[in-house]
Amino acid sequence: MTIVKASPTVDEGFGSRDAGRLYAVLGGLYLAQGIPSYLLLVALPPLMRESGASRTAIGLFSLLMLPLVLKFAVAPLIDRYAPLPTLGHRRGWVVPTQLLVSAGIASMALVAPHQAGWLFAIGLVITLLSSVQDIATDGYAVRHLTRKSRPVGNAVQAGAVALGVIIGGTVALVLFHKIGWRPTILLVAALSLLPLFATIWMKDKPEPSQNVAARKRPSLRGFFRRPNAWMILAFALTYRASEGLVRGMEGPYLVDSKVPTDWIGYLSGGAAATAGLLGAAVAALIIRKAGLTATLVLLGGLRSLCFLAFTLNAFGIWPGIAVAMSASAFQTFIRYMELVAIYSFFMRSSSDDQPGTDFTILTCAELVIYLIGASIAGLLADRFGYETLFSLATVISVLGVGLSVWMLQTIKAQPAPAMAGT
Repeated sequence: MTIVKASPTVDEGFGSRDAGRLYAVLGGLYLAQGIPSYLLLVALPPLMRESGASRTAIGLFSLLMLPLVLKFAVAPLIDRYAPLPTLGHRRGWVVPTQLLVSAGIASMALVAPHQAGWLFAIGLVITLLSSVQDIATDGYAVRHLTRKSRPVGNAVQAGAVALGVIIGGTVALVLFHKIGWRPTILLVAALSLLPLFATIWMKDKPEPSQNVAARKRPSLRGFFRRPNAWMILAFALTYRASEGLVRGMEGPYLVDSKVPTDWIGYLSGGAAATAGLLGAAVAALIIRKAGLTATLVLLGGLRSLCFLAFTLNAFGIWPGIAVAMSASAFQTFIRYMELVAIYSFFMRSSSDDQPGTDFTILTCAELVIYLIGASIAGLLADRFGYETLFSLATVISVLGVGLSVWMLQTIKAQPAPAMAGT
């Protein structure tokens, strides 16, 4: 490995050609992350449930996100070193990890959907590789997006994630009943290689070694030394603290509500496509008109209403699979809008010296709470029922929004940290 200097923020000039190239790269990089993630977290749970796996076992599959939570520990190394200098700094991480991820997906075809142990082991390897790729991708995005291009860049990110849901989630669920498990998995593995074409346009060459000393050495300590760091971290831990409880059991709940798995696939794909294209644009517009705090209050309130709908449906007060499916679709729409707002805030709060490290710390903090909620969701559903699970999520959602608003107001009143893309 060769130590390289983190390149300064690149202003693409906002010409149509350069800007289009940058957005195409970001779309490809985030799509590469989305396909394996949503195969494991969206498609696999209902398929396992249909094959006879217990809800407790399905809930424990959320532990596959553990590498994504702990990736902050290695983020400074990704910011600091280039494994393949001839490919460039972050491209040298993206290309080999994506090749290995695709191979890992293909290996899932060797086992059956009810073999939870083998699927968990393979999924763990995939998420380990994806977490490394994620750090490199986020660092590239923070470094290259400027204040002017960031809203469009975050919208492209949301759209790419939505496409990842369609390929990794919808395609797998729909094709499973048409062509079987093995052909479906192999097709998804092949499709996961397509985003590699975007790396052709990456501009991320190492800079002259004599400039390395001019920059601070990326480290975890560097993040916590900055003003507002602890408050920003607390916000990341708070705002979406309730989501894991619902998302962890959403697929199994729909299956137990007698919704066919191919319907779930169409639902997740249609909602993701709509949210990724329309929701991202709507979120950007609301933020511009009303501001970040008002946008987060609105989205948090709507999310709480979705959780309340799940609760009423589970209690039988508002029965019917149409209610459950509508709540699921609208929750997806809200979630993508939240991603645009939250990740834009995280990028603004990341320093120019270690963009991948700072952004990774914040996203890992958000995933910690999600992981806890999703991991215990199956256990809570088995012991107390879906009614208690969804009721708890609704209460936590409302409380989290109120606490997050106070934190944002506190951050505004204090000196701002050095930001990337300025």
